[in-house]
Amino acid sequence: MPAADDASGDLPVTGSLVVPAGALGWRFSRSSGPGGQGVNTADSRVELSVAPLELAGLSETQRQRLTARLGDRLVDGVVTVVASEHRQQLRNRQAARERMAAVLRAALAPPPPARRRTKPTRGSQERRIQAKKQRGELKKQRRRFD
Repeated sequence: MPAADDASGDLPVTGSLVVPAGALGWRFSRSSGPGGQGVNTADSRVELSVAPLELAGLSETQRQRLTARLGDRLVDGVVTVVASEHRQQLRNRQAARERMAAVLRAALAPPPPARRRTKPTRGSQERRIQAKKQRGELKKQRRRFD
């Protein structure tokens, strides 16, 4: 079994959702930026792709949530993340896995509870009106006399 920080193997997203290694699509290319002698030869830039709507174990609500929240990032039903900040391909693979898990976790998160509307207290209303009156008096004092 691969280690938790390993760049291969299944990708745990939540306690109930694990993306199988076979569903992860990897692409490697040359990265821009620093890298010394290896910058033009090493394929250190990593693209990780997953088709989240085709994952097994998702409820219909979760599929709808994924469609709504990842709608602009989905291209033909596939979401892709890119990592190229490290010089080593392995570290970029780990970064891409973490980024993909974070994207899927955020998209699957349940919506926050609805905000309960409250009325301002009587004291806060009075303080607000008093502050407005003071500001008006200050501006009135700045006017020129005729």
